[in-house]
Amino acid sequence: MRYEAVIGMEVHAQLLTQSKMFCGCRAEVFGAEPNTLVCPVCLGMPGVLPVINQKAVEYTIMTGLALNCQISEFSRFARKNYNYPDLVKGYQISQYELPLCYDGWLEIVVDGTAKRIRIERVHLEEDTGKLFHRGEYSLVDYNRSGVPLMEIVSRPDMRSAAEAYAYLTKLRQILRYLGVSSGDMEKGAMRCEVNVSLRPVGTEGLGTKVEIKNLNSFRSVKMALEYEIQRQAEILEQGGTIEQVTMGWDEEGQRTVLQRSKEFAHDYRYFPEPDLPPLEISRAWVEELRSRLPELPDAKRERFVTQYGLSAYDAEVLAAEQEVADYFEHCVALYPEPKTVANWISGDLFRRMKEAGLSITEIKVGPEALAELLNLVKDGTINLNTARQVFGLMLESGQSAREIIAERGLAQISDTAELERVVEEVLAANPAQVQQYLSGKEAVARWLMGQVMKATRGQANPQVVSRLLTEKLQARRGSVERGEEDNDPR
Repeated sequence: MRYEAVIGMEVHAQLLTQSKMFCGCRAEVFGAEPNTLVCPVCLGMPGVLPVINQKAVEYTIMTGLALNCQISEFSRFARKNYNYPDLVKGYQISQYELPLCYDGWLEIVVDGTAKRIRIERVHLEEDTGKLFHRGEYSLVDYNRSGVPLMEIVSRPDMRSAAEAYAYLTKLRQILRYLGVSSGDMEKGAMRCEVNVSLRPVGTEGLGTKVEIKNLNSFRSVKMALEYEIQRQAEILEQGGTIEQVTMGWDEEGQRTVLQRSKEFAHDYRYFPEPDLPPLEISRAWVEELRSRLPELPDAKRERFVTQYGLSAYDAEVLAAEQEVADYFEHCVALYPEPKTVANWISGDLFRRMKEAGLSITEIKVGPEALAELLNLVKDGTINLNTARQVFGLMLESGQSAREIIAERGLAQISDTAELERVVEEVLAANPAQVQQYLSGKEAVARWLMGQVMKATRGQANPQVVSRLLTEKLQARRGSVERGEEDNDPR
């Protein structure tokens, strides 16, 4: 029997607010000394009262709008009760029955096919502390406790690990465009759990789902799903049954491992949070937040195709990150040849960024500097090969292209008399290759051109060199033909 996967995802994203969800402690906690960014509220001391962070509510509503959600006019927080060492109060303030956002969707593209993934809900809660296991004992850091956490819950609409990967990638892209979350899984700013079950192909029922946790990278999500789908298929094919459990992903062993039996909603004994008032969301406020939404990735990609004449692939690459898209547009405003700019960014720039491990906001060459370099190529100051050399030096030193060219004497040689002399020297030094050309092997002209470029350290103007070579080789061919005619006894 053939099976298909049914996959849903719960994504938690830390919000980029200055303070925590219900207190005034700093929310940026990554790298801080343990237990230094805490107060009586986020430590759950008796008698303290939480206060709702309005910016976190705004960010959540903006996310809901970007995900095509309905926005609740009435929402409230609830207490989610469970005991675990990283949950200092013994309960988590979250949302249950009345989330801020619901019934949305996000579109992904896998293998050229578009698919809509429904969003069940987007709600707010507070983060927990973090445990550090040290063999026989564990330590807990409560800095993260109370950081605003947005949870985005999808419907079980994904059918493969590739679709889940595309969904997660697209979701992070939107969060970064909105500026509401960094989406850095490596720093714990974005965490996800996936629910996966199998059913016979062609049926509509749902199988027993298994939740997978400890997924700390996009690659882990894809690998864990592929492994778990295979594990469940083998059990079903052998006549076994799937148990509803929570599995963890073992990165070292590249497999899922049992953590515990699955909890259900009633296990958490949800009830309305008594220390917080309900939220009444006015339509006017929602529309004001809608007006503040930036141009989102899909719209930007379509505009890049229509406005700049880019291919769908180039537009997708450039629109993937807001900072890259801004860099591209700033550069095109100064050097209005979009395709050339796109090629430099996706080629030379991305390669250098990858080698250096830097983002586009960290490199030493801004869009103005790249535009200046490209204009120097266009006006003939340097040729393309020299431009690539200069670009590497710009990235290393932060100097402008003009400064590097002047200091190193890299300006292109376009003087016809000087290049004519070099061409004659190359032809005189390579009579065998010249004879090959005269015998009909015209491709050897490329080799001779390479010798001229080498003699000028790559600074010769290729167009001038090509013209001079053609003229002089054709002249030699004409001389040979005339000589043969003079010796013809007829």
